[in-house]
Amino acid sequence: MDGRYAGSSLRHTGGGVYQVQLKDQRVAGARIGPWRTVIVGDLATVTESTLVDDLAEPSRIADTSWIRPGKVAWSWLSEHSSPSDFERQKVYVDFAARNGWPYVLVDEGWSDKWVPELTRYARAKGVDILLWFHWNRLDTAAEREATLPLLQRWGVKGVKVDFMESDSQVRYQFYDAILADTAQRKLMINFHGSTIPHGLARTWPHLLTMEAVHGAEQLPLPDGNPIQPFTRNVVGSMDFTPVSLEVGPKVTSIGHEIALPVVFESGWTHFADKPEAYDRYPEALRFLDQVPTVWQQTELVNGYPGETAVFARRNGERWFVGGIAVGGARTMTAPLNFLGPGPWLVETIRDNGRSDVTRTSSRMSASDTLSVQVPANGGFAAVICPATEGRTTCYNSIPQVPATSLTITPTNSVTAKPGSTFEVTGSFTVNSIRPVMDVVLKPTAPEGWTVVGNPVTTRLLRQGEVLSGKWTVQVPVTARSGGFEVPIAAEYRVPDFPQVHVAKAVRGLVPLTGQAYVSDLPFDSATNGWGPVERDMSNGESGGGDGRPMSIAGTTYTKGIGVHAESEVVISLGGTCRAFTAKVGMDDETTSPGSSVFQVVGDGRVLQQSGVLRTGDAPVTFNVDITGVQVLSLKVTDGGDGKNFDHANWAEAHIACNA
Repeated sequence: MDGRYAGSSLRHTGGGVYQVQLKDQRVAGARIGPWRTVIVGDLATVTESTLVDDLAEPSRIADTSWIRPGKVAWSWLSEHSSPSDFERQKVYVDFAARNGWPYVLVDEGWSDKWVPELTRYARAKGVDILLWFHWNRLDTAAEREATLPLLQRWGVKGVKVDFMESDSQVRYQFYDAILADTAQRKLMINFHGSTIPHGLARTWPHLLTMEAVHGAEQLPLPDGNPIQPFTRNVVGSMDFTPVSLEVGPKVTSIGHEIALPVVFESGWTHFADKPEAYDRYPEALRFLDQVPTVWQQTELVNGYPGETAVFARRNGERWFVGGIAVGGARTMTAPLNFLGPGPWLVETIRDNGRSDVTRTSSRMSASDTLSVQVPANGGFAAVICPATEGRTTCYNSIPQVPATSLTITPTNSVTAKPGSTFEVTGSFTVNSIRPVMDVVLKPTAPEGWTVVGNPVTTRLLRQGEVLSGKWTVQVPVTARSGGFEVPIAAEYRVPDFPQVHVAKAVRGLVPLTGQAYVSDLPFDSATNGWGPVERDMSNGESGGGDGRPMSIAGTTYTKGIGVHAESEVVISLGGTCRAFTAKVGMDDETTSPGSSVFQVVGDGRVLQQSGVLRTGDAPVTFNVDITGVQVLSLKVTDGGDGKNFDHANWAEAHIACNA
């Protein structure tokens, strides 16, 4: 199912009658419709079927080595404001690194001010960063061409794209376009607020999961949990965001929650709770640390939709069993006839009231049945492995990256005029007993700049040994003004980690000369209360480029930036400029009351502010002396009546600098 057709649904017309209903009345260009697929059989036949994927087109990606499923630490549900907090996201990175989770998803609220630094911080610990996007920030080819290469340069490994919420042909064509563009850039993807899977993950295997489920962020009661694996999850990976220990209604047992990442399948499993919540249940966390997200074999062991579900899934030599139930306390059973010749070591994780789970071990065979008492809305989990001589647990150790250090020069900010050069150095040291392999040390210059000097490499680097290099960076005569970074990175390999990336950045500034409108300049960063900061148009809605011509109190302006409180646009000047001018006010497109305060801030000091301006007020003229200012910030805050409809304009914002 792709952009050649529109989606459809079944509409209940009464009794046992359903009609297929297209989402579009007319479909452009189509003569042959997609598969209408029905999977019929007993519960095992349905739940273990791969028919939807089997009917899809084969993979369009030849080299899939960069595609890596895995567990994801995720903060939005447990702490809605945390994705805007750099320091808090570092806590999630540290937690993921400690527990061997390969990813952290930074959801709505992240800032390009600090994401590059967070990415470097995470990658040095063996953790990669994923970023959230509203779909209409990436819905045009121009937006994707501007954004996806930037994410690559930052070192981001994937995106969560949200709020598509349509099965129209046009929206399906968006899926096609962004899947192709992210594949080209080697960025993995998760569709949230999406349609159901239609075999897309076979054609585009970098699609790791899709929502299309009333998941944990809806704070649902557990009644639907034993239904999803028999229905929604049959057609593809399901981004339910499971394992809510302290967030949410808390009507399921801990055993029920930790069984969900086995019962539910998802190439990326985004865990719903915060690090402190998981740390308060250490035995539950130990199990979660062991659970993979990739399976070679799946068996329905027991269950019936809406009552219970017990699944066994195999990864390598280990089997993971998850069982969930809704309703009253009961005994749940799991016949082990899916196992081969034994004996087998079975570690069972059971509920212990509302406190942490307990883990017990026993030797069993394929002819045995695992029997577990569970409380109301309870569950259990198990890990099963061959009972070889001397083996006491099925749990594997959690891999950690070796301790290393990287020093760079220069450490102070570099002022680099167009056409100039400067030198950078890097020294990489191993501080751990474990050696690292296939080390490459090199800088990466901004696009269009040149690095003179080859990467420095070594096959093996042992404790205390140092790998050093020196390079010359050439700034092109056409270099745009603004801040820049030259990351110097050491990449290496160790067992369990295909590539670790340790980097620090030489930072600097190409000073601004002459005169320019702010909307024509690169921004060091741009944050906005709603939607993106717009150039030469009003803020509009949440999508990029959806604003109107800027208008304040009936006067239209062709140049400027349109924002929404709370907003900040940061521009590096380098101390070469003398004046900032603008006309500021609320945009006329806002029909509901809105209010804002405009501030011009130079090097952290407020140089001029407007006072409260409301919809319909005449514009206020800014004429600010910015002599010697290194970093200029244009801030808009709420006027005191809440951050709704605060569409604010920096009309004719202009900077004059020395030649």
